[in-house]
Amino acid sequence: MREIGIGLLGAGWMGDLHSASYRRVRDHYPECDALPRLVVAADEVEARAREAVDRLGYERSTTDWRAVLADPDVEAVSITAPNFMHREMALAACAAGKHFWGEKPLGRFPHETAEIAVAAEAAGVRTIVGLNYRHAPAVRHAHALLHTGEIGEASQFRCHFLAGYANRAEGALSWRFLREYAGFGVLGDLMTHAVDLAQYLLGPIVRTTARAATLIPRRPRAPMGSGTHFSVVEGGELADVENEDWVGALVEFETGLNGILEASRVAVGPDCRYTFEVNGTAGALAWNFERMNELSLALPGASGDFGYATIYMGPGHGDFGRFLPGTGIPMGYNDLKVTEAYLFLQSVADGTQREPGVREMLAAAVVVDAMARSCESGAWEDVRPDALGADSR
Repeated sequence: MREIGIGLLGAGWMGDLHSASYRRVRDHYPECDALPRLVVAADEVEARAREAVDRLGYERSTTDWRAVLADPDVEAVSITAPNFMHREMALAACAAGKHFWGEKPLGRFPHETAEIAVAAEAAGVRTIVGLNYRHAPAVRHAHALLHTGEIGEASQFRCHFLAGYANRAEGALSWRFLREYAGFGVLGDLMTHAVDLAQYLLGPIVRTTARAATLIPRRPRAPMGSGTHFSVVEGGELADVENEDWVGALVEFETGLNGILEASRVAVGPDCRYTFEVNGTAGALAWNFERMNELSLALPGASGDFGYATIYMGPGHGDFGRFLPGTGIPMGYNDLKVTEAYLFLQSVADGTQREPGVREMLAAAVVVDAMARSCESGAWEDVRPDALGADSR
């Protein structure tokens, strides 16, 4: 077993979650060849940086994230700062030879994601990216069923990520709503997850036509670094939302299959309704993150009855058994991040790149780029893996 020194770049909620996940890896993946040592945490807000020592278990803290990368005790870092810092941090990590676990979308725009991916490949660093929904046992089971032909040939696909965290006009104008800091809005945030899951399940998307809208055009200002995109400000000074709230797209897969993808951060009703449904020539399957531990499966029965049945996840599905002993006891969101932490630490320990890393993030980013170009042109746009459009900047 090898000790791996960990640095944290950004001590907000996701930084907390990464830190807790590192500590939990040995409980759920005892065979892991790495022992994480939480060395130093950085945040520009000094109180948050100090709290990472007092509460999260880091040995020391700093307000200078570059000092983390310069620390000889740090071998790997978590990049959990806002989007506008991803590019600079990731490129600096590559230059310093530090492996990184980064949150999506790894940059504000697809061309920044591409730059990071190229640098990581050139530097030979191991990476994992926070496309965590693909680790849900029900999603893993759906992937297996699709690839063994259990429902026949896929003929229809729909995926929706409908969130309600910003559905009130009083929701604070956090950095997520400003183009300079977030880049794309829901296109880079939630649609990235939908694209990754679509391609994980059904293979590469080759072209798309998309439309976008900003449904709440003005929001009350909030001091940078205070609150979150869930915060509400009553009676504040209003300012313009600079990126999109809603995106809908038709996509064509390499296989010729057509699909529908939709993402919203202002949906009234759903809180976090991340769903997909695949209809095949011999059956169908469907999943909803709000019921993360259930997979709906429709297959013809011996009696001739046909319809969806609920499959409850248990120790025989994906990594479920690493967390809970029996079917029907639900796993949660935080458990998916523990799986990510394991994949990252094991990749660093044995030098074998696991998925999803920068390659998978880039595969989603090039589709997002095509969607952005289509929103501008109003036409079908090809996915261009080797040439990201300048208009995504």
